[in-house]
Amino acid sequence: MNSYLAKLVFNIRIDNGTENKQFDEQTRLVQANTIEAAFLKARALGKNHEESFVNKENHFVEWKFIDVTELYALNNAKDGEELYSTTHEIDNAGSFIKYVQDKSMLIQAKSLTFA
Repeated sequence: MNSYLAKLVFNIRIDNGTENKQFDEQTRLVQANTIEAAFLKARALGKNHEESFVNKENHFVEWKFIDVTELYALNNAKDGEELYSTTHEIDNAGSFIKYVQDKSMLIQAKSLTFA
């Protein structure tokens, strides 16, 4: 059995008169014998996680799976090897840096061994 990282993309549609501009990218661990099987398993996972519900503002919300956009084999990965990268272009660099530092602090707070 081999391990893969799969990126699944969903379109979040909210029935409140706005356009469908919201997308969720999820990175999931998938285990399969081949890359082809991993791709099909990731697609099935995405389809199985589609959902519809009414939110607290009484708007209909739909999470629609689009497709698998990336698939990385992990079995030959080496310590410290880059598996995924994305570049952000942000208007307010200071707020983005604070966001990253806050996320890091949450990781540290969950495990007191960092202290």
